[in-house]
Amino acid sequence: MSVKIFIKRTVSEGKVPELTVLLKRLRSVTLMQPGYISGQTLKRLDKPGETMVISTWRSIEDWNDWVKNEKRIVIQKEIDDLLGAETEYEVYE
Repeated sequence: MSVKIFIKRTVSEGKVPELTVLLKRLRSVTLMQPGYISGQTLKRLDKPGETMVISTWRSIEDWNDWVKNEKRIVIQKEIDDLLGAETEYEVYE
């Protein structure tokens, strides 16, 4: 059964361009990950700088493999350093 991952991030307006570059790098690596189905990035209208990524994976095992991927870990650390906070993840079936 597929799973949906909700990934919430908040960034100050001045850092949006840098975050966009990092998210594009992350997405390019994600596209090669087994089990990845699709992803969508949304910007919250009532709270500038807040984004939600909805990522769909074939299984929770595929998602867990992705979480352990070294390339993902490196880029995710850059994202969290830029945000000054850890990215929040919620997993749904």
